[in-house]
Amino acid sequence: MKKRITSQDVADHAGVSRTTVSFVLNDVKGISIRPETRNRVLNASRELGYVPNASARALASNQANTIGLLMTRAPHYIATDTFLPQILGGILDTVKTYRTSLLIEWVEPGQQVETYLELAQAKHIDGMILMVPRLDDSGLSAIEQAEIPAVIMGKIPSSKLYSVDIDNRESAAIALRHLLELGHRNIGCITNASTLYSSAAQRLEGYYLAFEEAGLAPRTELVVEADFNSQSGYDAMKKLLNRNPELTAAFVASDNVAVGAIHAIQESGRNIPDDFSIVGFDDIPMSAHLGPGLTTIHVPAREIASQSCHLLMRIMQGEAPESRSITLSAELIVRNSTAVLRGDAYQSNVVSMLANQNNV
Repeated sequence: MKKRITSQDVADHAGVSRTTVSFVLNDVKGISIRPETRNRVLNASRELGYVPNASARALASNQANTIGLLMTRAPHYIATDTFLPQILGGILDTVKTYRTSLLIEWVEPGQQVETYLELAQAKHIDGMILMVPRLDDSGLSAIEQAEIPAVIMGKIPSSKLYSVDIDNRESAAIALRHLLELGHRNIGCITNASTLYSSAAQRLEGYYLAFEEAGLAPRTELVVEADFNSQSGYDAMKKLLNRNPELTAAFVASDNVAVGAIHAIQESGRNIPDDFSIVGFDDIPMSAHLGPGLTTIHVPAREIASQSCHLLMRIMQGEAPESRSITLSAELIVRNSTAVLRGDAYQSNVVSMLANQNNV
């Protein structure tokens, strides 16, 4: 096998010490090295095809040259999350331009403080992006106190950390206004997750906001929490329809969850959108190809990820951005899962369904 080129080989080729090679290739600050010496080291490194050892480089520079993407969700949820690939794509495209690595870590709920501090203080990462933050995350204040470079991909009102997100509250209200404008009034809501998660809580606020704007009293019995995945959406929609057969529409705060909800709607004998309208949230790639195509809120996932990464890099370089919060635009994408409420046809449909339920 071909012998691996070492820093000593570079030193011998350049006629300098191994320490000088380390200082030059790791760009160690505060060390005075003559330009001609630096050039000899760089030329020797290129000529020999030397690739620095990552661990040694981190030790010399006191930096891991790695950022962490930390998620407070169980691995089996992460594996089925169709939104996550867009986030990863946005981050990976960006870290590549900084010649930085990415560490992905699942954080056990209740273990945030220990995990965040251990990763940063042990120099496994130089900074972190927190995805899907929870409102009860006690680790956020620990990050602030330890002054660890961090960006939240989301928004926690009580946190002083930098963040990148959309306006979840207003975006959800836009989805509800669309249904209200189509004549729907009996509109259910299925959250994307427990309302301990910031996005779920804010999207639910938007659901209530749209009703209040329309002068209608929100009904808490029309709200059911889901748990990120399509199976939870199926179970939540079945629950909603069983106890509220008068529903004509639903806002589902995640397209991934909406996939299961659509199955439950169709299984009940209702046709989308003739009998029932549904609006999702996220605009994952499959949303346009569902039967029918899902009306949804488009979230610029890759841009959120990229902006989070750029912001973190600025913080790690010692900058102090003026704004601690970046809010990107989301928009309603109207497809074929929503339609104007048809009074006579719908009333006939409800009577038929109720009669069928009574005969079972």
